Amino acid sequence: MSRKPTLRRELLAARALLTSQDVGRAASLLASAALDLPELAGARTVAAYVSVGREPGTHALLDALRARGVRVLLPVLMADNDLDWAVFEGAEHLLPAGRGLLEPGGTRLGPRAVLEADAVLLPGLAVDGRGMRLGRGGGSYDRVLARLADAGAHPALIVLLYDDEVVARVPEEPHDHPVDAVVTPAGARRFPSRAS
Repeated sequence: MSRKPTLRRELLAARALLTSQDVGRAASLLASAALDLPELAGARTVAAYVSVGREPGTHALLDALRARGVRVLLPVLMADNDLDWAVFEGAEHLLPAGRGLLEPGGTRLGPRAVLEADAVLLPGLAVDGRGMRLGRGGGSYDRVLARLADAGAHPALIVLLYDDEVVARVPEEPHDHPVDAVVTPAGARRFPSRAS
């Protein structure tokens, strides 16, 4: 039996204890640390996501990337839990969607649009020293990562987390893919290169 559900519950319970001020301070630090990453500094297209609730905040980072002229793709959750993509055109163009998410209101580009990304910012709950990421368990980003691998695409995979979510070991399954880097409020950390 996988330890993933238990670890997810523990990590979500810890996030629930964060105040709005904690989340806001962390978001500012995350944006600064992420923008310093060479993988984002040189990116023309970045696939990202809109943080909600107590997730590590992405709003300032999305705005900063867009201000740099980066084409930012945001996910649109489809009925089968796969992700479509649309261009981020500013916070005023985000619309409420199912599961409390915010999605871009623009033209849908299709699930394969992520293949154009130079970097993919991934949500998660934890990452370990090998770069193995623990997601929320819905499988949406597992499909994205499989799509990238199947197409031979190698964008930088970066997960955004709180400092205490970098853990000793994340349970893994055969379909799990490692990431290249984690960004926390304390800074960025890279992992050994993924096999091509």
